[in-house]
Amino acid sequence: MDSNALQETLTNARELLISSRDHRGAFCGELSSSALSTATASMAFSMSARAVAPEGRAMPDHDRLAVAGQAWLCQSQNDDGGWGDTVDSPSNISTTILCWVCLGMIEEDRDDVVAALAKANDWLEQKVGELTPERLAKTIRARYGEDRTFSVPILTTCALGGRLGEHGWRFVPALPFELAALPHRWFGRLGLPTVSYALPALIAIGQVGHHHRPTRNPVTRFLRNITRRRTLGILAEIQPASGGFLEAAPLTSFVSMSLLSMGLNGHEVVEKGLRFLAETVREDGSWPIDTNLDTWLTTLSVNALGDREAIDDVRTRDWLLGQQYACEHPYTHAAPGGWAWTDLSGGVPDADDTAGAVLALRGGFDGDPRIIEAASRGIEWLIGLQNRDGGIPTFCRGWGKLPFDRSSPDLAAHTLRAIAAWREQLSGRLLERADRAMAVILAYLLDGQRADGAWIPLWFGNQDEPGQENPIYGTSRVLRALVAGGGEQDCDRPLIEARNRAVGFLLMAQQPDGSFGKAGTIEETALAIEALAEWAARSDATDDGSREAIAKGVAWLVEKTDCGRRFPASPIGLYFAQLWYSERLYPLIFTVSAIELAGRCAARPFSKTPAGG
Repeated sequence: MDSNALQETLTNARELLISSRDHRGAFCGELSSSALSTATASMAFSMSARAVAPEGRAMPDHDRLAVAGQAWLCQSQNDDGGWGDTVDSPSNISTTILCWVCLGMIEEDRDDVVAALAKANDWLEQKVGELTPERLAKTIRARYGEDRTFSVPILTTCALGGRLGEHGWRFVPALPFELAALPHRWFGRLGLPTVSYALPALIAIGQVGHHHRPTRNPVTRFLRNITRRRTLGILAEIQPASGGFLEAAPLTSFVSMSLLSMGLNGHEVVEKGLRFLAETVREDGSWPIDTNLDTWLTTLSVNALGDREAIDDVRTRDWLLGQQYACEHPYTHAAPGGWAWTDLSGGVPDADDTAGAVLALRGGFDGDPRIIEAASRGIEWLIGLQNRDGGIPTFCRGWGKLPFDRSSPDLAAHTLRAIAAWREQLSGRLLERADRAMAVILAYLLDGQRADGAWIPLWFGNQDEPGQENPIYGTSRVLRALVAGGGEQDCDRPLIEARNRAVGFLLMAQQPDGSFGKAGTIEETALAIEALAEWAARSDATDDGSREAIAKGVAWLVEKTDCGRRFPASPIGLYFAQLWYSERLYPLIFTVSAIELAGRCAARPFSKTPAGG
């Protein structure tokens, strides 16, 4: 590696990352604009303008927001006629259908809309065939299978927009909103057709379906009628102060549209939801998939920078400590002790963000009792989330097998690293629980490794990979955990073999130019270098080809980022329901961490002992 170029890149990248920290001490990025968010929010404002306007005249502000969103959609349409989740994403059926529905609701003859709809029709006909209600409904259901978390909202939107015909509600599966009236602790046993985070959609979309097409079963119809007011009350109770459910424009829009269609335009949930959408629109008329990832980005940034100029900054330390939930969450009923991805009221504590925060606090631990108390509560929270299979889910223990509820290798690996980082500071009952949890997580990870050495993550993907999976992200995250968290099993043959297979997979995944990922992204290249450098820096690591791979990868990063001056983001992030996003800080954060670790690796001589043993 060219040490001068490496140091220049690291210095520039660190300065750029540190400059993203605001007055609070938080690190702030920017999520990509989302065609799906923009389509659903524009529809909500269009429906609101029509619903509340006297004598059919539109509410000026709501109508303006709808028109601005529609114009952005016309401008961001892909050349093939469809829309992707980001402006850098290929067209997909879900986003294209929602944009098509949104633009199809416009009554005025606007040249940009007419042209966009014509192109969208052509694209959809190629993918769906004749655009009949039957074919549309079949296509949407087939995309999501048994998971109705997103298929039913899309079909509901199609019905609201008139794309399913006069009797369109018969194509929308009913959601059992009446079950939301039952005690929350029962939800994991009820086999709901939606994931845990989708309770607002279950209630609102279930109610609008019942409103337009009541069930024929008299018992079910009676139960739904008598629980309507109660479940609307629950919906209002779990709506955050910001008005945005999960700080997400699509979920908030789906809820608002459903209630508007039922004539509840003055309902408090609708008013708060539309206010949230109005406050989060961007100057160009678009909406991101979520408001921000400030807590997540701050923990990633602190962990990338190390203890220098990061967590030692009292603002950052105090801000992170202030983001820990001190009471049961009113939405998911999560126990105290976790962290969410954002500091805003719509956030929900989850495993990845809690593990990230626990790791970040370790970097700046100087004996401050507040830090060890917060870290201990975070570790207890993570252990309490662990599923019976040993893995870690996103939000809720034991909820189900649908995405975002089942265990995931990337979340389990992050948790393993977090606990391992604090193990020496733990004692008593918590130490015993931590050791048991680490052993079971390790067994879960070893059991879940693919034959080629890879692990598949939940929250990140690759648009160019088969099945749009991202084995580089998953394998990199798990390898780092296996290096850091082996503990007493560090020399066990299964662990040694799993590490070696993971290293082998990453080495095989490198492109001839030194990058990683089929499209050669900064994010994936940096993540792979992170893991390989941490592996190679072990005192017992031999020259297995990892150091040459690291050198080639770093050289590619140096050139690609112009020595740490530019960081184009790629859409590798996955949001709820497989929605893609890019985040401005991801390539910068991952590069800082990768080059920091690569520099340490380069300074360590080779060992002559067997790799991993």
